[in-house]
Amino acid sequence: MSTPWQPLTETEQLTDIVRESHEHPVLIFKHSTSCSISAAAKSKLERQWPEANLADVKIYYLDLLRYRPISAEIATKFSIRHESPQLLLIQDGECRFDASHMSIRLSDVKSQIT
Repeated sequence: MSTPWQPLTETEQLTDIVRESHEHPVLIFKHSTSCSISAAAKSKLERQWPEANLADVKIYYLDLLRYRPISAEIATKFSIRHESPQLLLIQDGECRFDASHMSIRLSDVKSQIT
């Protein structure tokens, strides 16, 4: 099973993500398509996904180069510092966990899910 990426392409989707996060955890992966570290983090996520047992978790993919304003909105809405690459766990409308660069691991996310 491959990673079920949901494209994040409009700021309006953040409202949906907040609403969804009250029903089940939501992940947002912020990816810079021009960065080798970001590519490595994305590849690691894709390798870990089948074993992570996160079938009830939706994962959104944000292309930072194409949708930079969405990243700024995420930082404001969830009171987090922008980093790239970055993985955010949204639960009950709040960012409960974030990791960046090579510290992005689905096992860490799984341990945070309540």
